[in-house]
Amino acid sequence: MKKNRWLFMIIAALVIAGSFAAYWTLFHRDDKKTAFQAEAVKRRDIAASVQATGVIRAKIGAEVKVGARISGRVERLYANIGDVVKKGQLIARLEQLDLQAKVDEAKMNLKTAEANLELAQKTMQRMQNLYAKDFVSKDKVDVAERDLKTAQAQVNQIKETIRFNETQMSYASIYAPISGVIASVTTQQGETVSASSLNVPTFVTIVDLSRLEIYAYVDETDIGKIKPGLEATFTVDSFPEKDFKGKVSAIYPKATIQDNVVYYITLISIENPEGKLKPDMTVNATMFLSKRSNVLAVPNKAIKREGGKKVVQVLENGKPAGKTIKTGWKDGSYTEVIEGLKEGSVVITGETINTEKE
Repeated sequence: MKKNRWLFMIIAALVIAGSFAAYWTLFHRDDKKTAFQAEAVKRRDIAASVQATGVIRAKIGAEVKVGARISGRVERLYANIGDVVKKGQLIARLEQLDLQAKVDEAKMNLKTAEANLELAQKTMQRMQNLYAKDFVSKDKVDVAERDLKTAQAQVNQIKETIRFNETQMSYASIYAPISGVIASVTTQQGETVSASSLNVPTFVTIVDLSRLEIYAYVDETDIGKIKPGLEATFTVDSFPEKDFKGKVSAIYPKATIQDNVVYYITLISIENPEGKLKPDMTVNATMFLSKRSNVLAVPNKAIKREGGKKVVQVLENGKPAGKTIKTGWKDGSYTEVIEGLKEGSVVITGETINTEKE
């Protein structure tokens, strides 16, 4: 009886274990579903292009260092970094007391010289009248004529001195030569500056942000494809989601070598109406050589080579199927499809992703 009880318990345990295993197999098996990264085939504009990195620079004449042509103490400084200024706007003023004093002194000397000139003219007229009546010799007339010319020369010299001193005084007021933004200030109010023919102190630097261009470094293998007038787009790190537009304006004939690679500087004219772009920003530029509009295209990463042919994997009823295609133009992201696919077909663009069902 006891032996039968143990046998019954063993059989029951086996039945329970078998049931548990069946349940686990049925409801907890490793169920993995295969998914694909895919994209529909549709019509796009395909453009052959050349890509290059570069930097934004101010055009010639668009960045100006403004300084003082005379020495003196900075009485007022009206500019701060970031200020927008217009051409002709007053930026700084130097102390003018000593300059005004020189002008005033020259004007006083002019009055004395003009009085001497008037006296010399009267003397000359008197000597000529006396000489006509033989009351004085010719020598007296010559002396009077010499004194008249000397007085006239003194008047002229003092007038030039006044003009020079007034010009020097005008240099005490410093105006913006172009419209733009104050990029840097290198002096301060109350500071004394010293100017000479070898040293012109800079007060501020003004940059016209509407006159910028890109220095794009194009590889020597691509420079033969580039010509002025080509359309271009570019991005900057500060605004990675925005595409800016430009146009190739010139190509430097002399090469630049960087890390043993030969580049040619290509200038790209750009517009900056919002003022977002700044000098020295790094850019990634794309110059479009030619363009085909409204053509069927697939992502470049969807195309594989098999036996010398170009093949894509197309999803049909949820399963991949290989399709041989004939391609045309290609840009940085897409390739034109001439034969082998229809618009709306879905091609696999990446590796499969396995997701486990819980």
